[in-house]
Amino acid sequence: MRPEALNPLFAEVQTLEGVGPKVMKPLEKLGLTRVKDVAYHLPERFVSRHAIADLDAGSEGEQVIIALTPIEHRAPRPGSRGPYRVLAQDAVGNICALSWFGKAAYSAKKLLPVGERRWIAGRLDRYGDMLQIVHSDHIEVESAANMGRLSEPVYGLSEGLTQPKVASLVEQALARLPELPEWIEPSQFAHSGWPAWRDALVLAHQTTDEKARDRLAYDELLANSLALLLVKAEGRRRKGMALAGDGGLRAKLHLPFALTGAQVRSIAEIEGDMAQEAPMLRLLQGDVGAGKTVVALNAMLIAVEAGKQAALLAPTEILARQHYETLRKMLGPTGVEIALLTGRAKGRERESILIGLMDGSIQILVGTHAIFQDTVNYRDLGLVVIDEQHRFGVAQRLALAAKGRRAPHTLAMTATPIPRSLTLAQYGEMDVSRLDELPPGRQAIDTRVVPQERMDEVVAGVERHLASGQQAYWVCPMVREIDGAPDIADIAAAEARYAALKERFGDAVVLVHGQLRPEIKDAAMEQFASGKARLLVATTVIEVGVDVPTATLMVIEQAERFGLAQLHQLRGRVGRGAEKSTCLLLRGGALSETGRARLALMRETQDGFRIAEEDLELRGGGELLGTRQSGDAAFRIANLEQMQRLLPLAHADARLLIERDGGLNSPRGEAARRLLYLFERDWGVQLLRGG
Repeated sequence: MRPEALNPLFAEVQTLEGVGPKVMKPLEKLGLTRVKDVAYHLPERFVSRHAIADLDAGSEGEQVIIALTPIEHRAPRPGSRGPYRVLAQDAVGNICALSWFGKAAYSAKKLLPVGERRWIAGRLDRYGDMLQIVHSDHIEVESAANMGRLSEPVYGLSEGLTQPKVASLVEQALARLPELPEWIEPSQFAHSGWPAWRDALVLAHQTTDEKARDRLAYDELLANSLALLLVKAEGRRRKGMALAGDGGLRAKLHLPFALTGAQVRSIAEIEGDMAQEAPMLRLLQGDVGAGKTVVALNAMLIAVEAGKQAALLAPTEILARQHYETLRKMLGPTGVEIALLTGRAKGRERESILIGLMDGSIQILVGTHAIFQDTVNYRDLGLVVIDEQHRFGVAQRLALAAKGRRAPHTLAMTATPIPRSLTLAQYGEMDVSRLDELPPGRQAIDTRVVPQERMDEVVAGVERHLASGQQAYWVCPMVREIDGAPDIADIAAAEARYAALKERFGDAVVLVHGQLRPEIKDAAMEQFASGKARLLVATTVIEVGVDVPTATLMVIEQAERFGLAQLHQLRGRVGRGAEKSTCLLLRGGALSETGRARLALMRETQDGFRIAEEDLELRGGGELLGTRQSGDAAFRIANLEQMQRLLPLAHADARLLIERDGGLNSPRGEAARRLLYLFERDWGVQLLRGG
């Protein structure tokens, strides 16, 4: 049960003055549904403005306050996406355009009557030969003195919200903050010089105080570390089973390749964990093509040799089917019974699988989320393997683990190399094995950067490639074209590229993207995997798990729009067979320095772990840290620099509380319970017996 002291913060945001149905929609888009969400909606930056007497005293890019008198309203043409403009003049007759896009224009009509002077606050930019202010932050009738601070916070907005409205809601939310007992370890708190929790939140909204921001980031990292350690501690407490196989089934595998040193090491680590009664909780982190499937198969065979069942959970049906086919071929000589269960299994087929699981005749099950539904029961589940771990939340993982008579061992896998600096944040409750070497004989992929202007040459090259009997991928950053701002309209769309290539290559081309119905997507993938289709046009839906050894060419259009980790994963779809493979990175004309560095690194290396570290340095941790994952709250406050600096301290503090200072039942632990709820890591509390 949530601590009573937090109840005011968990009140619905509608309890704040000024939040009606119209304001509620944009607040929901920002994830601001409760009072605490508003309190933690920190400013993106602070602006400092200065008052100017006329436009001649201002410069482009400056934040200013100026008195202007509207002289003309200009609405956009019907059907146009242009802005609503109000032409206004300053004290000496200079003209400035005040511009609004979308629904915000309605406020301009009311607040800027022609001939009546108003004080305007905003950023001066240029529109043709004229200065303009887009979406002014404040419009006041009286004078600049009524505009509040000259330095003020700037909040992230959604259409329908204004800076003054969000500032008003934040002020109300901060007024409801209770005084809470301290959860940070006393010596750490004294050494840091940080403000108390309530003071830190208030300061973070009013100033650029680094200590206040650090305090709040530390709280978030501490909450995450505590929750992950509680999961691990609870797993250790649960009654598990020691599984030791005799090696008989593994000896029958007859793999056509030798295992790498990293694979041998990882298998030994897993075997050692499974031999313990405490349930294993291990992450297998492997680069593209490093051989995670073989390691997972060895783990599953240990469970089967010990008389137990194993289940492999995949995030998509395509990936589940590929795993099933790969494992079925490898298991041929062993006689082990394997089955596939997805949401599409119906009637007798599904019933037969459910019976086989209950009587134990099915020893290994591969499937999607369907494998942990209430109607699916196992005779004796000993091992759970979860592929693409980052796609599943803790709750889903625990639902599958609950299928065993005793707590089964868990092996999670990810094909996305994760920088060491982030591993602790995302997988702090897991032991980690890393596959950091590729199997012998794997050929390097020839990676080239090609300007978009050479598109005709690239298409001709694809034609020669297909004519030689080989297959290819063509990846675009978007599904379909969107009318709107130039930076959106110019993005390459898979549907348009598919139409153009189909006109040239006919039925040899198929299309796959995330908005297609599953059966259509699966049918297209099946055509490509079987060789009936020669060219697959797609979005990043093929980033992980697609394995077609005969595909030896990858074209990535507008490659500068992808992150390094994405490019590495996409490139990894080729180079999976004996033939030499090529990856063409098509780039646009205007490349930023970061874009150039990103593409240069792709040419230089195929080491996914190095690429992940460089990606983090080049574009920051936002994508890795900010992705909301299956019910697990994202990092909203801690940035990359704070993580690298504060996470080791937070993790050490969490361990101190759990292992030395009495856990959540101690006085400091009671305070820490509040922290877990504040940052939505309350599943850590729920896992505790009696928690």
